Amino acid sequence: MSDQQREAIQSTIANLIRQEHLPDDFADTVAEYFYPLAIRLRDLQNQHNMPVIIGINGAQGTGKSTLALFLEVLLTKHLDCPCARFSLDDIYLTRAEREALALDVHPLLKTRGVPGSHDIALGHRVLDQLLAADTNDVVPIPAFDKSRDDRAPMQEWPLHRGPVKVVLLEGWCVGAIPEPELLLQQPINALERSEDANGHWRGYVNQHLAGEYQQFFARLAYLIMLKAPSMECVQEWRTLQEQKLTDRVAAHHDGAPHVGIMTPRQIQRFIMHYERLTRWMLEEMPARSDTLFVIDEQHRIREARYGD
Repeated sequence: MSDQQREAIQSTIANLIRQEHLPDDFADTVAEYFYPLAIRLRDLQNQHNMPVIIGINGAQGTGKSTLALFLEVLLTKHLDCPCARFSLDDIYLTRAEREALALDVHPLLKTRGVPGSHDIALGHRVLDQLLAADTNDVVPIPAFDKSRDDRAPMQEWPLHRGPVKVVLLEGWCVGAIPEPELLLQQPINALERSEDANGHWRGYVNQHLAGEYQQFFARLAYLIMLKAPSMECVQEWRTLQEQKLTDRVAAHHDGAPHVGIMTPRQIQRFIMHYERLTRWMLEEMPARSDTLFVIDEQHRIREARYGD
């Protein structure tokens, strides 16, 4: 790598750090972990000689979106590997669709997040369009407005222009596999004990994870996991995320409240919807992920493991 190329990469990283309001020393994390991973993904795509889909898994607040952003920019701008990214969060069912599920199947399905609350057919269509995109093609990427707990209108969706070599799919349960039926029998938190005593909701979630989600995740060529240290950290980090969302929405709407913004107590209940599958992924996924970044309680990568 020439000095000019190195300086260009360092400039890109510095600009992203400022844009995302990250500490200056985050550049060390990018240099040690993110950039080498970007090279691995470029080399993987070269080996396949066709566009590839990369999964990024991690509990709430582990930094999936940040990692995906840096990988997208580094691959596209510096590694001759045009890249697109989108989140599993952005293909949630609409609020009306989830309300219908709550009436027809189980009240807990009104809450977004668990398998069974995503539009997997929409996800397949987006992947198909991105993988087939040519020079003059424009692909709308779905967007979900968490401040309103509903999918954003299509005219507000971001657009990806041109072909891709890598598609990054990030999400809290990307790459997850279903739990053994035996584990579903006992509730693991207050939400399951009081609102799903007969196990109907968690059975429905596991059934969908075993079905259309496995077909969706089978499209992944590579799986990256950001492993949180504990559920307590997940709750703390998710609370921080909500505060940032609250601040951002208030800044754009003159402090007006929005339906999707949650109080700390609501966040605690919200995370209980995710707890079962999060604990299961923390137990079983590290051994089969292609890249594992172990996150410490200070929110930093303390260890990296690679499947090869």
